[in-house]
Amino acid sequence: MERSAVFWIVRDTYVLIVRSLRHIFKNLDQLMALVIQPIMFMLLFRYVFGGAINTGSTTYVNYLVAGILIQMAAFGAMTTSLNVAADLQRGIIDRLKSLPIASSAVMTGHVVADLVRNVLSSIILIAISLLVGFSPTASIQDWLLITAILLLFTLAFSWLAAIIGLLARTVEAVQWISFVLVFPLTFASSAFVPTKGMPEVLRIFAENQPVTHVIEAMRSLMVGTPMNDHALLSAIWCIGITVICVPIASYLFRKHSTK
Repeated sequence: MERSAVFWIVRDTYVLIVRSLRHIFKNLDQLMALVIQPIMFMLLFRYVFGGAINTGSTTYVNYLVAGILIQMAAFGAMTTSLNVAADLQRGIIDRLKSLPIASSAVMTGHVVADLVRNVLSSIILIAISLLVGFSPTASIQDWLLITAILLLFTLAFSWLAAIIGLLARTVEAVQWISFVLVFPLTFASSAFVPTKGMPEVLRIFAENQPVTHVIEAMRSLMVGTPMNDHALLSAIWCIGITVICVPIASYLFRKHSTK
């Protein structure tokens, strides 16, 4: 690929990332979700369930933070599908395809913008957690690893969300599909309660799905719970999902543009 071609791809991607970010920060609903959801989930789970769930050697608030971070990241990543579906409904995708821009820049713009959104939401959640008793033992190196895992997970789910947006095509369809996908993965996991108390079939599912591995890896780095092989499995899951979803999303985008 020529140097000038790479320059224009990077430039197109940057322009569409900025476009998506502007839509996020000018949209009151998304801004409220960015700020209020982390606060609401942390306070509700911290004080409603905090005295009723036994989490062993760590306090419930310490146990809870990694789970809510990933829950927020999963639901936040689904914003990609909503934005893609909205662009399809309004004909924005067709207008962009008529311009001399890199086709990959359109999907990448949505994914990266929502990645930034989720990072800001995570920062707010960590700040609130510290105010309600969260006491992490992580070192600077551990926090860097936590950030890397969170970004990798969000990236994987954002590309999955892009596929949902391209397939569903309407905001209404995206909303129920996202709910059916994300709700079981986040609640049927170790996000809010230890898996050992679950019925056997549910426990087997919860212990062997990607969300649990990501949560347990982050929890171990945050508060020193056993790591086991969660970090390796979470990396395998996230990289695998990304590697599979990126070409599928690109294919669906090209297929739509030819109709």
